[in-house]
Amino acid sequence: MKRGWWLSLAWLTLPLMAQTAPPPVPASVPTLAPVVVSGVVPGPGLWKVSRGDHVLWVLGTLSPLPGRMQWESRDVQQALAQSKAVLLEPKIRIKADVGFFGKLFLLPSAYGARKNPDDKTLDQVMDAPTYARWQVLKAKYLGSDRAIERWRPLFAAQELYKKALKANGLSANGGVPGTVAALAKQDGVAEMPVTYQVEIKQPRAAIKAFKAAAPSDMECFNRTLDAIEHDLPAMTERANAWATGDLAALRALPDSHRRDACVNALIRAGFAHELGLDDVPARLAAAWLDVARKALAANPTSFAMLPMDELLSPHGYLAQLAAQGYTVEAPSSLDDDPAPASSTPASPAGSTSSGTGR
Repeated sequence: MKRGWWLSLAWLTLPLMAQTAPPPVPASVPTLAPVVVSGVVPGPGLWKVSRGDHVLWVLGTLSPLPGRMQWESRDVQQALAQSKAVLLEPKIRIKADVGFFGKLFLLPSAYGARKNPDDKTLDQVMDAPTYARWQVLKAKYLGSDRAIERWRPLFAAQELYKKALKANGLSANGGVPGTVAALAKQDGVAEMPVTYQVEIKQPRAAIKAFKAAAPSDMECFNRTLDAIEHDLPAMTERANAWATGDLAALRALPDSHRRDACVNALIRAGFAHELGLDDVPARLAAAWLDVARKALAANPTSFAMLPMDELLSPHGYLAQLAAQGYTVEAPSSLDDDPAPASSTPASPAGSTSSGTGR
């Protein structure tokens, strides 16, 4: 079974011929603050990873993004037109060792794993002040949904977050992965999935383990309430900064770290080690770096998508490639710190060198 049997982890986990100056922002794109950008937008510039004459162009993705934007990037179109492969964002893949009938009989158990133990309601598993906050936000974004009152806080938080984004003009990915997939298909570019696969030999036992040693939901739940109550304006500004290609603003704007709290709730749970989920970030990083090195070695030009935080972080995936001897250059729209002395001094127009030399 290729899809997650107790929880889809996709929401947690966790491209140019020559680098030119980023295309100008269309005149129709307004400079906005908390109002969500709409219309045609260029998105951010691309990072360049190279060794010799082989290049990997990397697009930084973000969540959330404006829900009504129309993303059109000449840089991405040109990079994909020349690429031989597209590296997809790293994902966890859960594979359960069950047949067709096993899947049917497993569904009720999987649904039960979404509920609180002993069929408790949310007001019975959290303190009164937290539940009062939930009630206010639930009324605003979910209405009178009674079934969700018996869900684990982790799942209830995710549903609330999804509806809050939509109500505020935001979406999980702004259609960016779909657009890249369509362009790649149009140009006949092969997709290279990057996955860390967890194979569950005994799914029923795994579901029981999840129920018995479930994650500590409340950190994720509280952080989600905080994000919806206080961080939506900042999330909107980050989404607008991505849409208009303002990477300096994107770097300066704080992230809510809601996702990190929810990921940690899972990977620190008692069942995580048994399922191979206790070291997911490191395993995903290793999987992506392995595929990226292979793509760079095999293809003159490749394209990849990575979460923007991984590109901006001094310890992210591209920083790790730089430490391994690859040249990493940020878009010229990002005001980077001066490159280290070992960096290649010459960069293509529109790029800022931020990695090690060849």
